[in-house]
Amino acid sequence: MKNYVITVNGVSYDVTVEEGTSGNNVVKTQAPKAAPAVKPAAPVQSGNAGSVKVQSPMPGKILSVKVKVGQAVKKGEVLMILEAMKMENEVVAAQDGTIASINVNDGASVESGDVLATMN
Repeated sequence: MKNYVITVNGVSYDVTVEEGTSGNNVVKTQAPKAAPAVKPAAPVQSGNAGSVKVQSPMPGKILSVKVKVGQAVKKGEVLMILEAMKMENEVVAAQDGTIASINVNDGASVESGDVLATMN
């Protein structure tokens, strides 16, 4: 058996090749070596935190923020658009209030439960 490390598109694979006498070589591969996870820089928070947190319902990407700090919103009003699984989802206000802070920017990747904005 011979061991090789093969790199394809920047991903390294450990490959073991068994040499056979029949001319049919068997190739065994192992899972690629995991690249270290890179967490994006935290988005700039604008405004002071409010008492009501608007959290991400699922992991995804913020396509657009529809409100500004200090803006009055009604229950059900769209605050931002979240893309998840190739679908656009509206993040809406859970109650009437005023936007106290916006914690994400357009294009930001978010996880489920991340605080997207706060309201008073």
